[in-house]
Amino acid sequence: MAQGAGGAAEQEDMAHGRADPVRAAGTHVPRTGFAVIVVTRLNGGQFGVNPDLIQRIDSAPDTILTLIDGTKYIVAEPLAEVIARVHEYRASVLARARVLADAIDDDEYGPGEIDDRPIAPAVPLRPRGQ
Repeated sequence: MAQGAGGAAEQEDMAHGRADPVRAAGTHVPRTGFAVIVVTRLNGGQFGVNPDLIQRIDSAPDTILTLIDGTKYIVAEPLAEVIARVHEYRASVLARARVLADAIDDDEYGPGEIDDRPIAPAVPLRPRGQ
């Protein structure tokens, strides 16, 4: 993979979703495609949490992340910083979607052209049991 900003190989990787065009501080997108925010345990160890699985963030006095399955993690970062990281992660997802959409539009269509073809043919609906 080519190094450097704006190289042809790097632009191709970004167009096909193999490179991360936007990386927010405290956010890590591993090669597997799963995105996490990196937080710190009270003992200093770091780990990643999928921000889409966070149900609640409490601050009493330590910051406690509660996931949708009930798992709780106590982290060293203050409440405001964890919320900021979640916002940065979500902003990076939207920015990446925009970059990919622009790359697809530029590859298949001229600038400003819109593809109004359906993505897939309609599937007829049938009641259950038939």
